[in-house]
Amino acid sequence: MTRSMIDPPEKGAIARFAPGFGQRFLLTVDTEEEFDWSAPFTAEGHSVAHVERLGRFQEVCESYRVVPVYLIDWPIANSPEAIDALSGPVRAGKAEIGVQLHPWVNPPFDEEVNRQNSFAGNLSPGLEREKFTRLRDLIEEKFGKAPLIYRAGRYGLGPATADILTDAGIAIDSSVRTNFDYSDTDGPDYRKHPLSPYWVDESHELLELPLTTIYWGMLRKQGDLLHPALARTPKLRGLAAKMGMLERIPLTPEGVTADEAIRGIDIAIDDGLPLMVLSFHSPSLAPGNTPYVRSESDVERLFDWWERIFTYLDMRGIKSTTVAGIMDAVQR
Repeated sequence: MTRSMIDPPEKGAIARFAPGFGQRFLLTVDTEEEFDWSAPFTAEGHSVAHVERLGRFQEVCESYRVVPVYLIDWPIANSPEAIDALSGPVRAGKAEIGVQLHPWVNPPFDEEVNRQNSFAGNLSPGLEREKFTRLRDLIEEKFGKAPLIYRAGRYGLGPATADILTDAGIAIDSSVRTNFDYSDTDGPDYRKHPLSPYWVDESHELLELPLTTIYWGMLRKQGDLLHPALARTPKLRGLAAKMGMLERIPLTPEGVTADEAIRGIDIAIDDGLPLMVLSFHSPSLAPGNTPYVRSESDVERLFDWWERIFTYLDMRGIKSTTVAGIMDAVQR
């Protein structure tokens, strides 16, 4: 039995990489259906119309020699347009695929659809396993290759998730969102998890790649203690960031400016973080699907964000990596 992924890793679990790996970044895309983030969860009525815009994003990535990892959920895996858009880059080695489980749209539908059950790890182990297995097998069928990386939708790991992943041959998980706490909405608390990649199990079969969220500012060393208190008072949190005292910076274009992300990248480099995990949600490629992109102007700002970040990472000598590259470089 593998230890629960909800708990922080044990001492000594931090992964080490081959000397030539240096510092790199992995770009992950939560490739999913469109839904109203402010409404109750529903199993039906979701569109995937934004997938027609995946091509442009892929072209931008290729122009910067970045290989994105598309973490695919059930509606996307059942979309001929999405499969057509992604199959070519995957075959050419210019993109990779993984699994992302949104339980509310993923059969079998044996649970009540609600907020608590939107975290797959809150389901019974048998139901979580069956939903995951059906999705993983469908993705392998559509792309002709087995996915090796997983992200739980809403970052919803559970006590049985690690065993489910290792039994299915998943080598890497990237569900831990370090420095975030979802316990007030029935989800996990990741405030005590490290930013560095670490082994989930003693046998080193499952590697965790936490999404990168940096504390910046004069009080950043105390961020895990101070930021939760500031978060309860938005005006105070904004004042602390403006004064350069403390700011939490996830490496995503959703709600984070490029200047803020660059500050976070600088801290990650200075701290010697071997791998930065960047992310965003694919519906943000079209206006009106997420709170962060409401207009075509917002879409253009999102693309500008990526181009600025890719340029800056290259200038700092931080190259894109892949799931395959990480597996080759990590020392077991």
